[in-house]
Amino acid sequence: MLVKFCGATTAAEVTDMAAAGADLVGLWHGVPGGRSELTAARLARLSALALDTGRLKPVLVTFSSDVRALLAVVAMSRVPCVQLHGFQAPGTVRALRRDGPSGLEIVKVLHLRRGACLEERLTGAYERAGADCFLLDTVSSDGRIGSTAQPLDDMAVSALADRTGLPFLLAGGLHSGNPADFAGARAHPRFLGIDVDSAARADDGLLRADRASVIAHAWRAA
Repeated sequence: MLVKFCGATTAAEVTDMAAAGADLVGLWHGVPGGRSELTAARLARLSALALDTGRLKPVLVTFSSDVRALLAVVAMSRVPCVQLHGFQAPGTVRALRRDGPSGLEIVKVLHLRRGACLEERLTGAYERAGADCFLLDTVSSDGRIGSTAQPLDDMAVSALADRTGLPFLLAGGLHSGNPADFAGARAHPRFLGIDVDSAARADDGLLRADRASVIAHAWRAA
């Protein structure tokens, strides 16, 4: 099972996530106003550090639909994976697949509000455009997306997974105490792993190795 911690902004957070047993670390760029937003140069430095750990795969997390700009950042930072966390169209996926480097992994986030997927009618188009997997996440009651700390409904996750054809990661309010709440999602044949943000942070807002390690262990043990 893959474990991803999202929103690292410092070198210490990157090395801490590697020490905690993470497989992926999310680096934000093109998330206007985001608390973990990085400049392209900072993203490149943290991406290099993640790759140097020998175990962490850096993931560019973005709301941007500007394919040319995204590909420039991918080339500069050598990130092997892009997570389209906004409401990008299937054409953005298609252009990244067509023009991006060989082997670039593309994750498309699907947003659920009260159990309904806002991109439901586009899931097939994302698959045909070349997405590698989906990430299922929550839309908060006030419309926020990303880092909401609000969990999804297990039945809604499993039902959406059944209606799509790609592997999926699970996000939204995940922590060490709720693996059992997602027994259906974890048992799904295309379940890949989890994406965690808020629960791995200390009071100073930074990702912490001790918190991340407990979460990773709890979900893998489950």
